[in-house]
Amino acid sequence: MRYFIELSYLGTAYCGWQTQPNGISVQTTLEKSLFTLLRQETPVTGQGRTDAGVHALKSFAHLDVNELPFNEEIWAYKWNALLPADISIQKIIRVRDDVHARFSARKRSYRYRISTRKNPFENGRAWMLFRQLNTDDMTKAAEYLKGTHDFTSFSSARSDTENRVCTVNQIILREENGILMMDISADRFVMNMVRTIMGTLAEVGLGKRQAESIPDILASKNRESAGENAPPHGLFLTDVEYPPDIFLL
Repeated sequence: MRYFIELSYLGTAYCGWQTQPNGISVQTTLEKSLFTLLRQETPVTGQGRTDAGVHALKSFAHLDVNELPFNEEIWAYKWNALLPADISIQKIIRVRDDVHARFSARKRSYRYRISTRKNPFENGRAWMLFRQLNTDDMTKAAEYLKGTHDFTSFSSARSDTENRVCTVNQIILREENGILMMDISADRFVMNMVRTIMGTLAEVGLGKRQAESIPDILASKNRESAGENAPPHGLFLTDVEYPPDIFLL
């Protein structure tokens, strides 16, 4: 039987989602606690990778079990009791056996947060950039990123992904109480794409490049033509969308 787990985590203490040989990951932490609970090795497959320090408000993973000695609600309760405070299982849902947390997703959404003034309560949860940003220019630049493009210029040079074409459905910038937020949704994202977009838009906001430069950056397919990566701790995965018929109630 295949189950989806809906989870949240604060990524500060982790080397990212995926198991790494020299660091503690979210995936490893989930699998170790699950072994304690079920007394068997149970691989947990995530909706995708998040970098070290990146957070998730709403993420998904799948796993397979033969049978359970308790229902999904009790399972979530017991599993949460074994997990550290910075990882939380929100829900466990039975899905079709052919559904995959990564490949069945049809849209993902992220939020990037910039604190434009010193705020100790945002430390580790926002990019501390104490500068005045021209959000009108940033919004104008963001408009060029909507639609279907090859995002090679906004992808890490270390990425081994050959297909870097993504369709950005939405990208919105708004400011609330000294926090500038960028909400972005797409059918898929390539490695470091959101952080590179945010870093580039910040340069536009600081007057270091023009909003109209974005089409040329996309066309160049050259990572060096875009801006620096924004720090990972300002990035949150906020949602993953799946076809509704995959869930078995």
